[in-house]
Amino acid sequence: MARYTGPKTKIARRFREPIFGPDKALDRRQYGPGQHGPNKRRGGKQSEYAIQLAEKQKAKYTYGILERQFANLFEKASRMKGITGEVLLQLCESRLDNTVYRLGIAPTRRAARQLVTHKHIVVNGEVVNIPSYTLRIGDVVSVREKSKSLEAITSSLTASNKRYDWLDWNPSQQAGKLLSIPSREMIPENIKEQLIVELYSK
Repeated sequence: MARYTGPKTKIARRFREPIFGPDKALDRRQYGPGQHGPNKRRGGKQSEYAIQLAEKQKAKYTYGILERQFANLFEKASRMKGITGEVLLQLCESRLDNTVYRLGIAPTRRAARQLVTHKHIVVNGEVVNIPSYTLRIGDVVSVREKSKSLEAITSSLTASNKRYDWLDWNPSQQAGKLLSIPSREMIPENIKEQLIVELYSK
């Protein structure tokens, strides 16, 4: 199964944001990676292309999507109605692994992806083990009955206090429902999607 397995802090430091979740190492060293530390001059102003590319890379790492899959998502978004950049983020948000993370079933998207692939997650009563599965409005995502006592899931649900307007969570059933597709204003990720559109439009 294709996924990024490299160092997370190095990537987070590159973008100076905790895109993989809270990171103590990033808190200590809030500057780009490299053996020469924060005082190393990095060759002047970035080109327009470099800025656009960095934004695409940040979006890919944030949602845990590899290059070809991300390009396919962009192509799909460009064929759909609406603003392409906004639709792209909505498609990312509608992925099953991202929704499991948003519901608080897993503490990170990487952990959510693992729960899905290990068949701990059910969609509309059926086990789905494809992290990229696209949810539709009205779909119900829940923890599989025999997985409800898993410590990883219970501890994540206990620690989670974030709720999102487009998702409805039922704690007694450990199930969440997709109420709507989030608008751009609802999505908290710090991603400048227009730069990604400009990059792919070259």
